[in-house]
Amino acid sequence: MGGKQSRSFSSKELNDVNMSQRRKSVFRDDLPGLSSAAERIRRHTTVHFGYSILSLAMRGLDKTPAELWELKELQKLNLSMNCLGSLPPALAALENLVILNLCSNNLTSLPPEIGLLKKLRVLFACRNRLSEVPEELGSCTCLEVLSLANNQITCLPDSLAAMDNLTKLNLSHNRIAHIPTCVYSMKGLVFLHLACNRLETIADQIQDLVNLKILIVEGNSIHTLPKTLCFIESLELLNVDFNALQSVPGELYQLSRLGRLACHPLDKGLHIIHNPLLKPIQEVLQGGLSALYNYLKPT
Repeated sequence: MGGKQSRSFSSKELNDVNMSQRRKSVFRDDLPGLSSAAERIRRHTTVHFGYSILSLAMRGLDKTPAELWELKELQKLNLSMNCLGSLPPALAALENLVILNLCSNNLTSLPPEIGLLKKLRVLFACRNRLSEVPEELGSCTCLEVLSLANNQITCLPDSLAAMDNLTKLNLSHNRIAHIPTCVYSMKGLVFLHLACNRLETIADQIQDLVNLKILIVEGNSIHTLPKTLCFIESLELLNVDFNALQSVPGELYQLSRLGRLACHPLDKGLHIIHNPLLKPIQEVLQGGLSALYNYLKPT
């Protein structure tokens, strides 16, 4: 999760923490209100670039240590690659969290209390079993990066429209049939990843994402692109590979920053392979993007 890696817990230390969840915590006289188990966890936090960081990644945890929520000073918490099926409401106690990594667990939901993390800027919840996210997440208006990839999500709550600071949104590998309405209100988006969903269309409101530089919708069933997409002059990468496109909008030439036809997934440009494009577009594309743009430009 960035920064200096925390020292690993030993098996004995983890057992001590887990045992502490089964009995009443013993409180130290010199740290009133802080359990001895919480203090043992605190010893494994690091401070890097001024941030208080704790990593409990890859610990085989099926539930979080109750004492974890006593560490209110934590700003970066990594719980990825465990076996967590849920998070308790006590998550809200970590009011100073800036980055929360929940990737690669078995989470079926996020607690509504996540909306109380007002300082949260980055949330990774990819590779879980989420079918929805709580409306309260929309209260995390400082969020800049949100990854919900590789879940079972079909829609997002309208409350997420309040995320004015969000610049990167990853919704790839879900079950989304229509781009959620709230997404079109995220005016700060620079990166939008919707690959491998169930999309058939893109709404005209896509033009509202005036700062968008990267749009990835490969691996869907999109059969037509709206001409309003061509009004996003900031677009530098447009990936529509593996869809059902037979043609392209006549206004596509306005996307001057695409620059070229791209092949490598990370290359800037237009990605448009593996679509049933009809003639003459299919033939014109053999001459590259400039040939396509010359063909589309009005004479």
